[in-house]
Amino acid sequence: MEKIIYIVRHCSAEGQPPHADLTAEGILQAEELAKFFDEIEVDRIISSPFQRARRSAWPIAERKKLHVEVDSRLTERVLSSHDLEDWLVKLEDTFSDLDLIYEGGESSNEAMSRVYNVVDELGDGSRTILVTHGNLMALLLNFYDEQFGFKGWQALSNPDVYQVRITDDRADVKRVWN
Repeated sequence: MEKIIYIVRHCSAEGQPPHADLTAEGILQAEELAKFFDEIEVDRIISSPFQRARRSAWPIAERKKLHVEVDSRLTERVLSSHDLEDWLVKLEDTFSDLDLIYEGGESSNEAMSRVYNVVDELGDGSRTILVTHGNLMALLLNFYDEQFGFKGWQALSNPDVYQVRITDDRADVKRVWN
C-alpha cells in the first residue's frame, strides 16, 4: 500500500510570529494554491496552527469541502529562543549536524521526528496535504531524501509544494509546484 503526502509551505506572510497573517500577495497565492489542487485527490488537510499556514490551507479546504485539521507538530522549528545575528550560518550548521541545538531551540533531528510522526500516523492509502513552514518542510524532505538540505531550503518559494509518495520500501520526492 502507499500513501501520498503533499508538503506545502505557506504563502507569503507579513512576518514570522505565530499570528502573522498573509500579505495581499499571499492571499492571492492561497487562491492559486487552491486551484492547483483542484484536480488532485485529497482526503485530509492538516495545518500548522500558525495563522499564515491556516490561511494558506483554507481556500483548498473550501474547494475540496474538507475541514482543516490543526496539528501543533507542524509549527515552525525553533532554532533558538534568542535572536541570533548569524542565524543563517547557524541554520546551515544544523543541516550538517542534525543533533546541533542552540539555547531554547530544537535540533534538526527533534524537529524532523515530530513532523515525521504526523506522516507516520497517516493511514495507508491516504492522500494528505500538510501545510507547514519552510525549515520544517525542508527537514521532512531531508528525512525522505538526504540530498535535500540547506540549499534545498534556500530554494523553497512561498508557497511551495512537494509530493512524497511513500510505499513499504521507499519514498519518492518531487517538487510539483511551478
